[in-house]
Amino acid sequence: MSKGREGSAAGAAAAVLLRYLREQNRPYSAQDAFGNLQREHGLGKAAVVKALEQLAQQGRIREKAYGKQKVYFADQEQLPAASDAELRGLDGEIAALSAQVQALQQGCRQMEAELRELTGSMTTPEMAREVEELRKDCASYADKLERIKSATNHVTPEEKEKVCGEQRLYCKEWRKRKRMATELLDAILEGYPKSKKQFFEEVGIETDEDHNVTLPAAV
Repeated sequence: MSKGREGSAAGAAAAVLLRYLREQNRPYSAQDAFGNLQREHGLGKAAVVKALEQLAQQGRIREKAYGKQKVYFADQEQLPAASDAELRGLDGEIAALSAQVQALQQGCRQMEAELRELTGSMTTPEMAREVEELRKDCASYADKLERIKSATNHVTPEEKEKVCGEQRLYCKEWRKRKRMATELLDAILEGYPKSKKQFFEEVGIETDEDHNVTLPAAV
């Protein structure tokens, strides 16, 4: 390609890029600009990179480096100043968009709460299985209750009270006799030269503790 044609192509690419950056008024890397304009304008990546660098060197656009990457954007001082009416319109658009953002955020929070609730809930098949298990349990308990009601060996309240009274009497006597035996043995052990365990073994005394028996608490 001749230098004239190369210059014409570079000039065309620069014009396209300058117009694009001013219209969009936001930063783009060379890769982004190439990807956005390549299909419509048929620009090559090398041409895009070269045109952006030239525009930046000429001061027609701004260039800013972020690490190894550069971004390009329109020079704000070269853009026409907005009128008061345009600024008010932009403020209105910003307010409307802010309201939309807040509404969307609220909707997202509600959907997140519903999702958490649904995630923690049982599925329909799980609920069906749970209901079936509960029905089986109810049938089993109903059958057991019916057998209890139909039994003929029920204990009457009078019989129960009689048995409880006898238990209290026997426990009282048990406690009394154990206290008497303990006092007697303690008196004997005061003059016994050996240990309590040896004395019990010689005499043949067996305690409640030897048989893991516990005296019921007084009621």
